[in-house]
Amino acid sequence: MILIHESQIMPVTVLERGSMLDNKSQMRGVHESSPGLFTGRSIAVVGAASGIGRACALRLSLLGASVACLDQDIEGCEETVAQIGSAGGDSLAMMIDLSKIDSVVTAMDETISRLGVLDGVLNTAGITGVTGIPTHEVDVDDFDFVYQVNLRGAFALSQVVLPHMLERGYGRILHIASIAGKEGNAGMAAYSSTKAGLIGLVKTMGKEYATTGVTVNAIAPAVIWTPMVEALPQTQIDYMTERIPMARTGTLKEIVDMVTFVLSSECSFTTGFTFDLTGGRAVY
Repeated sequence: MILIHESQIMPVTVLERGSMLDNKSQMRGVHESSPGLFTGRSIAVVGAASGIGRACALRLSLLGASVACLDQDIEGCEETVAQIGSAGGDSLAMMIDLSKIDSVVTAMDETISRLGVLDGVLNTAGITGVTGIPTHEVDVDDFDFVYQVNLRGAFALSQVVLPHMLERGYGRILHIASIAGKEGNAGMAAYSSTKAGLIGLVKTMGKEYATTGVTVNAIAPAVIWTPMVEALPQTQIDYMTERIPMARTGTLKEIVDMVTFVLSSECSFTTGFTFDLTGGRAVY
């Protein structure tokens, strides 16, 4: 089974309800920010082969970070590394499969070894599984695989890097959750429940490590146009987008801006929290 990452963004059409920004509009401002914010920092971006993950890796590098680009799609990671290098940045590519604990441990141990230190981890990877069907028709194997990637993988990723961060007394862990984890989306039992579990995991870790200098947070976006979303039935897409009061999808720049803040030292008094990026759909 091929992992389709939440971090992959590729605007392709106009949704029936709400305006869809074109590709140029999506990309505008992605590379805008104050230089030097991450100078001397090392950040691992999981899901860096394309889309949100790639855009965040590029932004973090431009802000001075050394970036480890991790993904199951190693060729995509190498392309991200090439783009970072072309802009004068420092990065490395690493293969990781969040559905396999051994892969997570090996990849993160090697990442820390090669970077020397690890100041932050951004996890943008996720899969939906089969959608558009009621819970009683969901295949257990499909549910388990979504769980392995979206929740267990996020747990394993956090568990591996936490001792290193705790020893140093500083760290930023940021997972991309979903509005589906807050409200639940009909026809998406596996995805909604694993993203809800991820939000609960972030709450727990935030409280456990609140006094250590390590923060653990999440971002719950509504629809950001990605191949993962494009692959959903049109009825599923309509169901999600018609609930956004701003009547549009989120933009690439909007999520990159939020990620940049939460991963920075400037976000120092917030932990265990899930930041909203839903155009008004969620108000908590």
